[in-house]
This record gives sequence, C-alpha cells and structure tokens, in this order.
Amino acid sequence: MSKKRDYTQEYATQKERGEHPDRMERQRARRALDAKGVSRAGKDVAHVKALSKGGSNADGVKLQAPSKNRSFPRKSDGSMK
Repeated sequence: MSKKRDYTQEYATQKERGEHPDRMERQRARRALDAKGVSRAGKDVAHVKALSKGGSNADGVKLQAPSKNRSFPRKSDGSMK
C-alpha cells in the first residue's frame, strides 16, 4: 500500500518555491472548463503560452494528451528550457 500524500507539506513547499500562483492559475483554468461542461478525462489543461513563460488563462487554454503536454525539455530544476 502506498503512503498517503502530505498535501499540507506539498502546499508549503510550493509556496516556498513560488509555485503557488501558477498552481492556482491552473486550477482556475480547470474549473472554467468544468463549468462549461468540457470533459477533461485523460487530458491535461495546457496553456497556449506556458505559465512559466509568462502566460495566463487570459492567453487561452487547450486540452492535450499528457504525453504531448509534458514532452517539452526541462532544466535540472524542473522548469522549462
């Protein structure tokens, strides 16, 4: 059996790293699609311009297969190149 996730610790770590605003932006995008009745099953919400590159929900979002959305090159710290 896998260990339960410590969401409180994850949240604290995200805030320390400065990831919290981006995570909230992604959650707003998910909620907006859910409100429109769009099925996100098996898909990632991808921003037209990546949040790490200065994008936002206002720039637009799209649904993509996880393999396509997560296939961009990354630096050693996990951020996009």
